[in-house]
Amino acid sequence: MNKLLREHANQIIREAIAAVQPDAAVQRALAGREFPGRVLLVAAGKAAWQMAKAASECMGERIERGVVVTKYDHVMGPIANCECFEAGHPVPDENSFRGTQAALDLVSDLSDRDTVLFLLSGGGSALFEKPLVEAAELQDITGQLLACGADIVEINTIRKRLSQVKGGRFAQLCWPARVEAVILSDILGDPLDMIASGPACPDSSTAEDAQRIAEKYDLRMSDAARNLLTIETPKSLDNVHTQINGSVRELCAAAAATCKKLGYEPVMLTDQLCCQAREAGSFMASILKTHAQDGAALAFIAGGETVVKLTGHGKGGRNQELALSAAAGIARMNAAVFSVGSDGTDGPTDAAGGYADGDTCEALKALGVSIDAVLQDNDAYNALRKVDGLVMTGPTGTNVNDVAVALIRP
Repeated sequence: MNKLLREHANQIIREAIAAVQPDAAVQRALAGREFPGRVLLVAAGKAAWQMAKAASECMGERIERGVVVTKYDHVMGPIANCECFEAGHPVPDENSFRGTQAALDLVSDLSDRDTVLFLLSGGGSALFEKPLVEAAELQDITGQLLACGADIVEINTIRKRLSQVKGGRFAQLCWPARVEAVILSDILGDPLDMIASGPACPDSSTAEDAQRIAEKYDLRMSDAARNLLTIETPKSLDNVHTQINGSVRELCAAAAATCKKLGYEPVMLTDQLCCQAREAGSFMASILKTHAQDGAALAFIAGGETVVKLTGHGKGGRNQELALSAAAGIARMNAAVFSVGSDGTDGPTDAAGGYADGDTCEALKALGVSIDAVLQDNDAYNALRKVDGLVMTGPTGTNVNDVAVALIRP
């Protein structure tokens, strides 16, 4: 392993994630704001605890009661006047439903003088859920969408129509209370109605879109679920005010700033990466090969969210697969490719992402590991673990997509 490149990768990851923590964003959103009547807090998503904690510190006893629903192992302590739930992601589970029901109970019977402070972050689609179909079927449909390579917009278009809270329906249930929504975006381009499936935003997707997606991926579902796809979601809401306070653009900019500080010339490729993970990894390696003879220290940065099409039964995530896919292309080069999820988790693993450099391919060969076979089995986690290629951060408290960086030195 290239020790210097790995140290640089760790610093870039650490400082980029630190720059997109939600604390300051929530405090900015609430600074100087006055809310009449009661203030009830509902926070949902991977960054829900961190956002709720920041709001509590900012507003104190003005928050009468609150409900926080976040991912397992993401609650880092009690929050005054708030009940915290940990639940399933990326597939909702019984605790998702329990936490969401607690939120719905909290916002029932409000007046037009009351305010629901709604703190939303990525992951909310699974964590904040009350299904209109049997839970087992919702979980099965979600699993099908994840396995077939559907992108997050397609997944959320389906999930909205199978839910009592998505696609603007939560805001409807809060009426006549005012909903003040503060959002960390994990969707490319920051479309409000797609972030966590838009519980407090009018829905721009249509029933026709949902039916087309179901047909495209040949989804197995009951007649009842298929009928729900034909029912339109709310197209206007008059009780919601929304602020976006964090996105992948900020994550990429922070990564670029650290790269520059370390002596690399940063090149922003995109903040809307949305292809298959292994294709993105191969592409990043190709860019490094093009510039191998430039004699300069360069850093190429791509933010967004790739997808993995499952072809095997291994363990991994999109960021690990991206990094491993680059390994063969950068073999024996003074280069590295790494990719991380800003929330600190990548797929159903305890890793935030993966790292590969010019030594990774040969190291795996020496262990008898075929990169092609590993990718076919979607087992990047176990392969990278053998060569110290996993990036481990633990839960970060934020969630603004992923960032991939390709470094090359003369």
